[in-house]
Amino acid sequence: MANAGIALGGPLLDADHRMFSRVIEVNLLGSVATARAFLPALIDSGGYLLQVASLAALTPAPLMTAYCASKAGVESFAHALRAETGHKGVKVGVGYLSWTDTDMVRGADRDEVLREMRARLPWPANKTYPLEPAVERIVAGIARRSPHVYAQWWLRGMQAVRGAVPGVLGRLGPREVARLEPRLAATAADRLRPVGAGGAAGAGGSAVGAATDGSA
Repeated sequence: MANAGIALGGPLLDADHRMFSRVIEVNLLGSVATARAFLPALIDSGGYLLQVASLAALTPAPLMTAYCASKAGVESFAHALRAETGHKGVKVGVGYLSWTDTDMVRGADRDEVLREMRARLPWPANKTYPLEPAVERIVAGIARRSPHVYAQWWLRGMQAVRGAVPGVLGRLGPREVARLEPRLAATAADRLRPVGAGGAAGAGGSAVGAATDGSA
């Protein structure tokens, strides 16, 4: 199970370039490195790799450009790897999680502006979901060696409408970002680097503005 990730919130132009690149490196290239390291053993055992993506892979959102790009990348990587290794007996799944009660989500909620933006998302994407049911769903998906694993029940339905999301986002997103822009500018310095033990480990030092969802 590959679940490494850090997140950096805020507008692209406010983001430290090195930290933005570090999100891509940890989330996407870290997943590639994990798969590369374990693939020989998976081929020998006819094993299963679960790559954790995110709701962000299905529905990209403003102010989370690095995280969304990285999670869309790991989703595509896992789909391609499934086709590449299936004839060798290896199964590859993609896991999808919405806002789940993890260190990453709690860290993001410490930012007042990002917390408000998330609260204004349409139901059911505006809720934080408990960890235990999500873990149970993931474990069940691993046991079934499922191609898709959904930590929250409603995420399965997002697959059917994901094609319409960019159009809706293009109409509604600018209005929300414009409304928040003065407050985002006033607090831009708070979003330069990750915070917390996992964020500091991922960034290579203590910082402000992001959090980690852990690794496995």
